[in-house]
Amino acid sequence: MQGGMVRGSAVLGTVITLDGRALRLSPAGHFVFGFGRDALPEAELMAVHPDGKEETWTLTIRAREYDIQRIEGLPRKMVTPPAETLARIRAESAKVRAARDIDSAETHFSVPFIWPAKGRISGVYGSQRILNGEPRQPHFGVDVAAPTGTPVHAPAAGEIRLAELDLYYSGGTIILDHGHGLSSSFLHMSRVDVVVGQQVAQGEVIGAIGATGRVTGAHLDWRMNWFEQRLDPALLVAAQVPKPKLKPQPQPAN
Repeated sequence: MQGGMVRGSAVLGTVITLDGRALRLSPAGHFVFGFGRDALPEAELMAVHPDGKEETWTLTIRAREYDIQRIEGLPRKMVTPPAETLARIRAESAKVRAARDIDSAETHFSVPFIWPAKGRISGVYGSQRILNGEPRQPHFGVDVAAPTGTPVHAPAAGEIRLAELDLYYSGGTIILDHGHGLSSSFLHMSRVDVVVGQQVAQGEVIGAIGATGRVTGAHLDWRMNWFEQRLDPALLVAAQVPKPKLKPQPQPAN
């Protein structure tokens, strides 16, 4: 479905592509890919085996229904950042994109993930606000509301690719690389306990929940990416949020 991650395995020497994009294959034959919030209804997965045989699968991607909230009458400065901060925002965005674009050989994505923090779920993947008639960027994570200082744990092992205390939008921010382009991001943290290049184990404390950046209260915004594709972290862990609402599939014509 939209926002979903797919794990797979193949015989060594197989060349695998998703819509023409080559996927990394680990020495144990593992690979991973994912689909973003607004993924198209179909994708093509192709494997060229070591003996030259080709196989192709057409993957059907279920569409989801997302919560849309409209808010009117907000002061303009709350909707659009002031011009003097735009250069900072662009520079920070480039740094985040570079951290998420790393295609490392690690395979920490192959184990079950755990929740990074305990608390009330206050926001879900895919929701969107329309402020004063202007659509804002959808919410791409799951929010866990808890008091400032609540520990944040690594949901799976990996290497720290970004560790910042004060980004404009996300405040204290960590990006953890799980391998093959899959990464977790942790936003609005009050404390960052790791440094870039550090290897962390699943369950290790990497920082603490806070209310830094552009927020209205203390919470952890946990996001996941497969390169530029933004995935739904809640699909990878034990259920604490309602199951995604799927749009009805179109019926074939008679």
